[in-house]
Order: sequence, then C-alpha cells, then structure tokens
Amino acid sequence: MIHGTYDVIVVGAGHAGCEAAHAAATLGSSVLLVTMNMEAIAKMSCNPAMGGVAKGQIVREIDALGGMSGLISDQSAIQFRMLNRSKGAAMWSPRTQNDRMVFSNLWRNSIEQNPNISMFQDMVNELIIENNTVVGVKTAMGFIYKAASVVLTSGTFMNGTIHIGRNQFGGGRMAEKASTGITEQLVSLGFESGRMKTGTPPRVDGRTLDYSKMEEQAGDETPGLFSYLSNTPLKTQRSCHITYTNPEVHDVLRKGFDDSPMFNGTIKSIGPRYCPSVEDKINRFAERDRHQVFVEPEGWDTVEIYVNGFSTSLPADIQIEAMRLIPGFENAKIFRPGYAIEYDFFPPTQLSLNLETKAINNLFFAGQINGTTGYEEAASQGLMAGVNAHRKITDNPPFILSRSEAYIGVLIDDLINKGTQEPYRMFTSRAEYRILLRQDNADSRLTGKGFELGLASEERFNRYQEKEKALHELTDYIEKTSIPPDEINPVLTKKNTAVVNQKYKFKKLLSRPQIQVSDFDDLNTTRTYLGGLSVDLKEQAEILVKYRGYIEKEQEMAQKLEKYNSMVIKPDFDYNALTSLSAEAKEKLDTIRPTTIGQASRISGVRPSDISILLVYFGR
Repeated sequence: MIHGTYDVIVVGAGHAGCEAAHAAATLGSSVLLVTMNMEAIAKMSCNPAMGGVAKGQIVREIDALGGMSGLISDQSAIQFRMLNRSKGAAMWSPRTQNDRMVFSNLWRNSIEQNPNISMFQDMVNELIIENNTVVGVKTAMGFIYKAASVVLTSGTFMNGTIHIGRNQFGGGRMAEKASTGITEQLVSLGFESGRMKTGTPPRVDGRTLDYSKMEEQAGDETPGLFSYLSNTPLKTQRSCHITYTNPEVHDVLRKGFDDSPMFNGTIKSIGPRYCPSVEDKINRFAERDRHQVFVEPEGWDTVEIYVNGFSTSLPADIQIEAMRLIPGFENAKIFRPGYAIEYDFFPPTQLSLNLETKAINNLFFAGQINGTTGYEEAASQGLMAGVNAHRKITDNPPFILSRSEAYIGVLIDDLINKGTQEPYRMFTSRAEYRILLRQDNADSRLTGKGFELGLASEERFNRYQEKEKALHELTDYIEKTSIPPDEINPVLTKKNTAVVNQKYKFKKLLSRPQIQVSDFDDLNTTRTYLGGLSVDLKEQAEILVKYRGYIEKEQEMAQKLEKYNSMVIKPDFDYNALTSLSAEAKEKLDTIRPTTIGQASRISGVRPSDISILLVYFGR
C-alpha cells in the first residue's frame, strides 16, 4: 500500500537532513522527512558546539543562502567566541557553545512550522528504483512512500557498530539502533561502499569537577552572532575550561591498549585525522607529556559536561581511572563512557557536483554518507542536496557553488573530484581563495544567490542590501577623509607607529597594521560619522581597506581560472580516444566524468599536461 506521495523524501533528520528538508520545502516541494527517532532531530551527537576554524565560515554561508543552522545556533548559544583574532581576517572563525537540547528542540519546531514538511518515524531499509531512477522508499514497518527524488542523509547509522574496549554492539549512536538494508541494496546496484570510524568522549557530572584547578575560557566580551537575521547577542555566557592530561594519565591509558579496538585489530576503518582519540594521541605523539582537555557545558540547565579532547574507545574502567588523574577530575563521575563507532559510507566520486548519484537518477547523498565529518559540513551538503533535489524535479539547472564563491563550493568540489579515504574535515587551508571567502562577507557572496533561488527571504535580502549600501558609503568615506595631525598623532604614539606632520588620508592610516577603525571613533573629525555604525560594519570596511591589494589579486586569479569552468565537456566524451592522455588521467576522467575543463583540472591524478591535451583537442 502506498501511504503517501511527495516531491522529495529526506531520509534522516540530522544536520544534513534538516537543512535538506527545510531547503526543498521552502522552495515549494512537498517533503517527507523520515527519521528513526523523532526525539533526536538535529541531535548534537558529539560536541555541543557549532562553527570553529573554517566551519564557522560554512555556518555563515548556510545562513546567507537562507538555511537555518546559523539562526538556530544563535538562539541556542550559551557562549560565542571569534577564533583566530590574532591572525589575519581570512582566518577569523566564529564559534558558539550551544545548549544541545535547545538546539534540537528549535530545529524540530522549525521543521514542524514549515507547512510543506511532513514527518514519519521509522527506518528506511529499501529504495524503490525503476529504470535507474529512484521513485520512493520502503520502511521497516512496510510503509511505502513515493517521491520524485530522495535525499539520503544517514549519518553514522548505516550498519553502525559501537566499540567500548572489547565490547561491540550495533548502533547508530549510543542507545539508538543502527539502520540496515540500504548499503546492501546500493552495493548490489554497483555502488562502491566503505567503512569509516569516528568517536566521542565520556560525558561527566559537572558537580563532581573542581574548576579551581582548570583555566577558565570565557566567551568574547562583545559576543557576535552567526546569522545576519539575528538581532540579540548573548547578555550572559557560560564559561568553558581547559585542563591537561599528564604522564600518569597516559600510563593508565596505555594499560588498556591490548583491549583497545583501535590497536587490537577490531576496528579496521580510518578515523578523523584531525580529531584523534586520546589513545591515538598518546601513541602517535609519545614525546608529549600532556594534551589539552576542553571542559564544555552541554547547556544552560544541565550539569552534563562534554570532555573535548578525551575521545576514546578504551574499556570503561580504564577511561574512569585515567580521567580521575586529570587535574580537576579527581572525583569525576561519568554519565556515560566514550565510544568509537564504525559506519558505512559511499566514496563521493560516485556523485555529480549537484550531489546526485551518477548511477541512480534523482537520488542525492548528503553528510557523513559522503565521507565527511562535522555538523557544519553535513548541514551545508544537506542544504545543497535539498536545493538540487527540488531543482531537478522542477526542470531547473543544478545550483553549484564554485571554489571562489564559498567554502561549501570547496567542500563539494574536493569530495567529487578528489574523493576521501578518511573523514573529511574543512580547514581554511583547503581554500585557495580564503581572503575572498571570509566569514564577514558571506552575505555579500551568497545572499543574492539565495534570494534568486527562493531560499533566502525578502527580509534577509533587504537587510543585505541595506548593509551593502552602508558598507559602500563607509569605505567611500574612509577613502576621501583626511585627519589632522593634532588629532591622530596621540593615537599613533599610543600604538607605537610613526606620527605624521600634515593631514593624512584615513585609508593610508588604516593600512598600518597597528591601526583599526575603532581608533577613530573619538576623533573630532570622524566621531559624528563613525559613532552610529555597528562594530561588524566597521570591521568589514577595515578588512576591505587593509586587504584591498590581496583581495583584488585573488579576484583576478579566480577570473582567470573561471574561463576553464566555462569550457564544457560533453557527458559522453570518449577519453580513451585521446591516445596522448596518461592512463591514470583516462581512468579518473572516465570515472568522474567532469562537466568542464576546470573540474577536470582539479581531479586527483590528472596532470597539467593532460589538461593541455584536452585544450588542444577542443581547439582552445
């Protein structure tokens, strides 16, 4: 029996699934969101935080396009910090500590308030496929739902296995069962699958910790916001704390190595390189006598603490014994032990740039199923998959972001063209245009696109236009205004930079690394104009002035490379016919089937000489 027909079915209600459902529904599709547990929608399975280095840029981009992650992060935040302030503006990255229960509830509320989204609680264990096109899903209870497109966002649930010491059992996360059936079906259809591993630390009772033995890590004095629609920064914040492991902790942890699934061969898959377990850290970095442990509250009204930096799958008794040797944790009681989890993923080279599978029409993958790790990476893929699932069935061209437009573009381009053998995490170093892709200008880059799609609201677009107008006026004012020496010299002296003996252009003074726009707030010449402007607006203008040369250079580079992205390759092009191409290039090009010369040039194993051959063949 068919129980319903929809435009888009989204399988899984994690960060990717929620953004996918919201995007497709906002664009006008009728959406069914199927989840195994409606009490765990957008659950923060690991750390209770959003953003961070490069990840914060992604949240801003999701928000600029019209997604929900930024708004919900702001509304559930208990702390805000702008990371990397001591570095260049391209590295600044916003991060919130969040109340994980409020975060999940807000996401559920937003899903329920969208009239185009329906929900159903069950496991999807079969895709209904006709003529290489997905047309619906079947659930474990035998319910059949039809749809024009399906987005799979399975997270860590597909054939998930949890490890604690030598104990192992099925599960998508602690206390929740794994999902089955989909991997086996897709493999039978010719898909390649693999296994990945991630982990999580113990949760402890904050009432049993001694914070006097730790370093306090407070939020910013002037907290910011992720969303361009949010208006109210935090008035009060909860502090995190930092403590450290020590040689005694490491000795106890080593006692459990024989029972560690990482070291005794039980776990065969690869975990995230940049978020290793504590046992992996002390094994790989044996010369270090301590490692940081971040003590992070899980919310406003809970005593539960997330022990960031102590991810582990060692036996529970070893976890407790070692933890109690960490300063401040001498009397710690745990709510639940840390564990590792292995799960199925599908190498993302099997997808097109719109996140649709190449083998099955109208079937989209987003999130950890594609080999990524992190809420932010998952949410951004979910948004893009939801947009493209809607656009595919409404006969619109795919929505694809380039590497020079967004970190989201970098992420998806890397996955499709390079694949990944380990959980992929976004870093600023992965983006060659990171001066263009700053966290402060995500709305300038993307809100127009989101509004054109129909995803960003008119209110959001109007705010963006107002801000752009004010920014243009401020940068113009900085360009044209001159400051008398008697006003500016006291500031220059205080900042240990050379004084001036005549009127000096505001922009020239601002080009000095020691000088900021805020230094001009109280000067007679500039006080009246600058006094009514927001800190964020003044900061962005300062960045545009200070980094103008670098920004223009990157823009020029992006424009030069854009010509390659306009050179289209036919989908059925026969690469084997070009005898001059290297064997590896033929294999990779035939597998990935790039749509442009630009995409071909970014495929791992395709050399510059291979691109030259293609250019000669196409008469360029």
